[in-house]
Amino acid sequence: MYSIAIDGPAGSGKSTIAKLIADKLNISYIDTGSMYRALALKTLKLNIRLEDEKALGDMLDNTDIDYEEGKIYIDGEDVSDKIRGDEVSALASDISKNFAVREYLVHIQREISKRRSVVMEGRDIGTVVLPHADYKFYLTADLNIRAKRRYEQLLAKGEKTTLEEVQESIKQRDTQDMNRKNSPLKQAQDALLVDNSHMDLNQTLEYILNTIRGKNAL
Repeated sequence: MYSIAIDGPAGSGKSTIAKLIADKLNISYIDTGSMYRALALKTLKLNIRLEDEKALGDMLDNTDIDYEEGKIYIDGEDVSDKIRGDEVSALASDISKNFAVREYLVHIQREISKRRSVVMEGRDIGTVVLPHADYKFYLTADLNIRAKRRYEQLLAKGEKTTLEEVQESIKQRDTQDMNRKNSPLKQAQDALLVDNSHMDLNQTLEYILNTIRGKNAL
């Protein structure tokens, strides 16, 4: 078994790339962000305030989360299609800052990596979750390019927004992720930096796959 860690800021393409790598190598893809969204969904259902540490702790003690075949399960229920709403997204961002929540999910994520080969993507995989991953990549791109990519994705989904709004949103998320107290977003010292500002999806994928296969000089 082996593990691949992919980190990077919003709009860097890490989710798409991680899914493609998992498909090419026939290993499991783990989207750690969906785990925070699943917990956010349960928190909303139980009407628990994040400030209520006892209630939050009790919830974590009585929660079972797993990731199988690209789907996220919480207490045995597939919630993959229920965690993409704006309310859940907003709470997921807040809940990810909670130390107890991060500790709980990091443990689960590590246990999953012990059971099977994985490509795991997020914002602290190479630094915190899987510090001893066999392969580590930090994907990034120029802010303007990341914003344009995300903007086009949103338009394709029929969402109404402007490029300026998307750029400002990503800029704020970058600041939040890089400056949070617990597990800030940063490149692991032993991670390969992949700036795909001037690379398309296939070029980025091939570069990473060739690196894993030992075809690139590091």
